[in-house]
Amino acid sequence: MALFCRCDLKIVSDANVFFIDTILKHHGLKECFSEINTNPSFVDEEGRLRIFPYHDFTEHPHGCPHPCPPNMCKGIVIERIQASLSAMEEKKTIIYMGDGLGDFCPSLKLGDGDYMLPRKDFPVWDLVCKNRSLIKAEVCEWSNGEEFEHALLHFITKITIDKSNTNGNNAAQLYSDCKVQTMPGSSHQAFSQTLYVPH
Repeated sequence: MALFCRCDLKIVSDANVFFIDTILKHHGLKECFSEINTNPSFVDEEGRLRIFPYHDFTEHPHGCPHPCPPNMCKGIVIERIQASLSAMEEKKTIIYMGDGLGDFCPSLKLGDGDYMLPRKDFPVWDLVCKNRSLIKAEVCEWSNGEEFEHALLHFITKITIDKSNTNGNNAAQLYSDCKVQTMPGSSHQAFSQTLYVPH
């Protein structure tokens, strides 16, 4: 959906390359993402998955004061992404979604005009609720795939219309394109099958 609305999709995850690549390739989604930021990993000659930290915390700890795991500060990753976006002529808007403790730090890096989508009743949601005054981005909670899809489509449409009004263009066709590309059925139905991982 977001891809068809010309969004640049990036993954910032404390999982690992093997896990994410396997899932994305299985569902034919690998090419949808321009960037995957996660812990490096590989399967060794004995079939064991080896995972390494995104940040080498033994020699160069990230030193973040927020509840980030030692192997990855997603806030640092978001700052790098923001720096690359600031070099562009047109201002870019970030829509960030997450559910873990490590997603709180990047939510603090978002600015006015950005959007934070915390998953309700998950660790990041609790932190966002307790520290709402620290977050500049607009916050919209979600509980399931359907709510997430609705919120994401709403914000993409809003951003598109706002930019269209600023530039004097017509956003109706883009909105129509986005609406047509939403996934049928629930997210649970679409991804309910167990994924076999060869080793």
